[in-house]
Order: sequence, then C-alpha cells, then structure tokens
Amino acid sequence: MSERKVLNKYYPPDFDPSKIPKLKLPKDRQYVVRLMAPFNMRCKTCGEYIYKGKKFNARKETVQNEAYLGLPIFRFYIKCTRCLAEITFKTDPENTDYTMEHGATRNFQAEKLLEEEEKRVQKEREDEELNNPMKVLENRTKDSKLEMEVLENLQELKDLNQRQAHVDFEAMLRQHRLSEDERQKQEQEEDECETAALVEEARRRRLLEDSDSEEEAAAPAPPRLALRPRPTDILEEAPKAKRKVESWERSVGTLGSRPQLSGLVVVKNTDPGCNSRQGLASPTSKGRRTPPSPPPPPVTGAQCLRGPPGPVRSSKAADRAPQLPGTSSLSQLGAYSDSEDSSGSN
Repeated sequence: MSERKVLNKYYPPDFDPSKIPKLKLPKDRQYVVRLMAPFNMRCKTCGEYIYKGKKFNARKETVQNEAYLGLPIFRFYIKCTRCLAEITFKTDPENTDYTMEHGATRNFQAEKLLEEEEKRVQKEREDEELNNPMKVLENRTKDSKLEMEVLENLQELKDLNQRQAHVDFEAMLRQHRLSEDERQKQEQEEDECETAALVEEARRRRLLEDSDSEEEAAAPAPPRLALRPRPTDILEEAPKAKRKVESWERSVGTLGSRPQLSGLVVVKNTDPGCNSRQGLASPTSKGRRTPPSPPPPPVTGAQCLRGPPGPVRSSKAADRAPQLPGTSSLSQLGAYSDSEDSSGSN
C-alpha cells in the first residue's frame, strides 16, 4: 500500500527533464490573496472610511517595469465595503510602506509626516557636510552648544522642583513609623484596660452572688401554703384506660393476687387437725367429755385443704374445701377437680 502523502517520487532511468514542456504564463498574471488594509483610507466614491487592519480578498499582480534594487513591486486591488468601488495601492520598499494609487485617499497621519520631514532635513545636512568641511565644524559647535543648554535647563528644572516641593521623604517615613508605633501601643493599652475592667466586674459579681447565697442560707425558709384542691380538678383529670379482658380470663379468671369471686365463696374449715391447732372442739364432742388425745403431727397448708389422711371424704365435704384468702380461682378449680377424682375412685 502506498503512502497517502508521497514525499519521494520515482524517477525512471530514462527520465529526461528537458523533454518536459514548459508552461508559459503571462507576466501580469493575478493571484487572489487574503490581506489587511495597511493604513486608514477613505473611499472617493461614497466616502466610506476603511480602517487599518480590515480584511479583504484582494487580487495581487506584479507591476511591470518597476523595481527597487532588484525587488519587485506588487499592486493590490480591493473593493469598498459599501459601494464596491475598486481601490488600488502598491508596495513601497524604499520607505518600507505602501503607496495609495487609485480609488481612495489616505488619511492624514502626523507621525508619518514628521518622520518624513526629519529624514529630509537629515539628508540635506549630510549633503552639505559632504562637500564643505567648515560646515561640519559649525554643525558640531551648534550641537555642543545645544547639548549644554539642554543640560542647564534640566538642572534649573530640578532646582525649581526642590524649592517648590519642600518635602522630606525620609522625615515622612520616620513620622509614619512613629505614628504607627504609637497607635499600636495605644490599642494595646486600651485592650489591657478593657480586660482589667471585665475581670473586676466578674469578681464583683461573684462576691455579690456569694453574699446573697449566705444570706439565703441564714434566713429560714418561709412556710409554703398547702394547695387546696379545687372542685373542678376532677374535670381536668384524664380518663383511665380500661384494660382489655382476654377470652381465657372470662372463662377461668385472672391470675392476679385477688380473685374476682373471692367474696362470694364462704370458707368453712372441716379438718379436725386444723381445729385442734386453733383450740376449737370438733362437732362430735358436744355433750360428752373425751379423754385428751396425743397431739397430732404438724399439718401443712396443703393437708388442711385436702384433709387428713385416712378414709376418703365424701363429695359434700370435698365441695366445702376451704379457700385461703390469697388463693386464686385456678387453685379453687384444682380443688374441685381433686374432689371429683376422689368421688370417681369411690
């Protein structure tokens, strides 16, 4: 694959450059170039101002039979931006500038005129000195006198400025430094005074607080009057939330320390052992005296509830099982179930 941008070309062995036909182009051929206006100009047709630096698509050609030291001179054709009139100007290599030729006028430039005048005077002086040696001496004498006068005028201006100014910069700087030091010292003293005043005020406030606390401790506290309840306080109390009763509590009862039906059950103790401990006689001992029997063994609370060991009690006695005040409905249900079991066994 060949290169896209070919730098080296192939020349065959039998290549003869003299056989290549030469292209004959006219000497006044024009090229289209992009340039900027070299100076300010004004169109003669419509009076439009064209400023330096404005860009144009111009036509460029070589001026025939004109050259400066072998350098060709070029002519440029542009069009006015308003009326499209043709404007031409050409290069001036002698003055390193451009010359207006047709279609517009170059605006006045004082700087350019001044430079041209200086060049003309300098050229005339050189021509005079070249043919007259005495003129050279006179010109040198004039130049030295002019230089002396310039130096004298400069010195007079300096003396005049010193007399009118009367300003000592060193003294000004010294005074500024002193004033700055004094200002900083004054600010520091003010800060110290303010800090001391704040400390003194805080100490005084602390002493006043200590003295007030001592007086309060020494003086007895006045008795406080009891607040009397108002009749309308009951209206302001929040209603108590009722506890939700579960379904099993409705059937069995609550497990609290005090059952709900404890007031409806009448406890009747039928155990003779429990009655003997309490110093009471049994119901069969009415009307006759019996010899004292030996003391029975200690009876526990469960035995008091279930009865003495021996013959099985009847269902009627089981139904009248005693209930302690601290027992719940669950314990009563257990006692009833025991009585049913005992009756079933009989």
